[in-house]
Amino acid sequence: MARTRTTDVLIAGAGPVGLSAAAELRRRGVRCRLVDRLPARLPYAKAVGIQPRTLEIWDRMGLARAVLEAAVPLRGQSILIDGREVARIELALPPEVPYGFAALPQYETERLLEEYVAGLGTTIERGTELLSFAQDADGVTALLRNASGADEELRTRYLIGCDGAHSTVRKGLGLNFEGGAFPEEYMLGDLEADWDLPYGYGLRSLHHAEDGSTDDALVAIPLPGTGRYRMSMTVPPELSARAARGDEVAHGLEGGRAPELSHIQAVVDRLAPTPTRVSTLRWSSVFRISHRIVDRYSVGRVFVAGDAAHIHPPTGAQGMNTGIQDACNLAWKLALVLDGEAGPALLDSYDAERRPVGEEVVGRTVRHARQGIESDPEDPGTLMLREAQLLVAYRDGPLAGSPYGPEDAPQPGDRAPDCGGLTVPVATYPLRLLDVLRGRTGHVLLLYASDPADLARAAEAGAVVAAAVGGRKAPGAEPAALGGLSGPGFPGAGPSGPDGQDPGSGLRTVAVLAREAASAADFGAGYVDAAGEFARTYRTDGPTGFLVRPDGQLGARFPLAGTAAALTGYLGALSVPS
Repeated sequence: MARTRTTDVLIAGAGPVGLSAAAELRRRGVRCRLVDRLPARLPYAKAVGIQPRTLEIWDRMGLARAVLEAAVPLRGQSILIDGREVARIELALPPEVPYGFAALPQYETERLLEEYVAGLGTTIERGTELLSFAQDADGVTALLRNASGADEELRTRYLIGCDGAHSTVRKGLGLNFEGGAFPEEYMLGDLEADWDLPYGYGLRSLHHAEDGSTDDALVAIPLPGTGRYRMSMTVPPELSARAARGDEVAHGLEGGRAPELSHIQAVVDRLAPTPTRVSTLRWSSVFRISHRIVDRYSVGRVFVAGDAAHIHPPTGAQGMNTGIQDACNLAWKLALVLDGEAGPALLDSYDAERRPVGEEVVGRTVRHARQGIESDPEDPGTLMLREAQLLVAYRDGPLAGSPYGPEDAPQPGDRAPDCGGLTVPVATYPLRLLDVLRGRTGHVLLLYASDPADLARAAEAGAVVAAAVGGRKAPGAEPAALGGLSGPGFPGAGPSGPDGQDPGSGLRTVAVLAREAASAADFGAGYVDAAGEFARTYRTDGPTGFLVRPDGQLGARFPLAGTAAALTGYLGALSVPS
């Protein structure tokens, strides 16, 4: 057995969540290994929905363009009850949201993420299984078995379990995984249909028995390709096999019972809105649904994310996207701790922030699976933002600073919303805030004012605080990247990595001048809120500062005169050594 090679982070599981964790760690310069017990990527269209919030995260990574070129839009859903269309849900979002809903087969999502991670120097170790692990105060010792059957003992500083509903990591930690299971079994099919649904629209068709219960169901989601859909439906009796699974979680695909095209055609004949022929069956399976969540997302140096931490009905395409946000939330914190710029106590905020989100998603998807999304009492516009995962917030989390400004304005813990209409002297076209944030791996300090002198004073105060806080890194660590400031008119930025990626987690400053002061003669650089969109979106109340976290959430909101105090509180808390 090979013994004790070392790395910073071991990631078990190379699905979308594990790949996202690797991507976020590698672009911050963190050494990691990514192992998966499967010999190859599975060609299944399991998780297919991509939420607008996920696209925003991928935009900041520089991955969004590749996804947009491969995906199809999701524009709405037709809902049929007993053969009659009772509603048509439009997947519409406010105009300031930069991305809509999209669909892409999971294997394509994995391919794009895998190529991205490979570009950063990390490849998936296929056919390699995590057998066991043990942790101590200084790290984790993991036992791996590779595709040839050889065992390896690996020493890693942290371990992330992204290894699915039957997670070895979760079981090794002894975490409770409480919940229940739906009694029904379903079948999935990736195929083509010749019906006349509008482009980008899905279908949800239900039939009720005499007692009012649902006795037949068909859900179809469009996929890339002419007439291609991922369909799910109630399994016919001849394919049902509710065998006892012991203590196993009854969730996911079942082996050995693949529905044939005739099984799916029979359901389509009963529930399609018009006579429809299905063809070109690429893949099919029977699956079960459970709803469970762990009692904690971490123990010491070991973490769980994605399906290893929470499973629930696929309603609303929340699962994969929630897992990707788990990975994004955890990765930047691990990077700061590993670089010595934050204390280990920061990692406790992963559970504090993400487990409440997981609990809400599990509860909501169970309700929607049983009653339908159209029965949700929430305001339709708010519900659509929630489904898009644009309302995920950590206002009650340990990192959220004090609120400031209008109560309905974006506050600490909220998503930092995008906006357009930002101009710079050289560019002949307006930019979006996402353009400004793209490629950044650390915190970004947004400063807004009408007076360029206010912006300069706030930027100077931010530099002083960042340098002071960054100087309190863990003993033996390299000089802090927190002191680096950049942005038009603010020299002193730290070195940039390839493709504009920041090599560390440094604080970067971006100045935004109010529209009414755009002609200020002494403001030769910075961004101008030419359309007033920044002020409207962020509800600025005079000169205001915002600290954007590496995961795109707001860490602080404060009056510009209080820049030093706000940054001292927030960045000082990150650097606490224990």
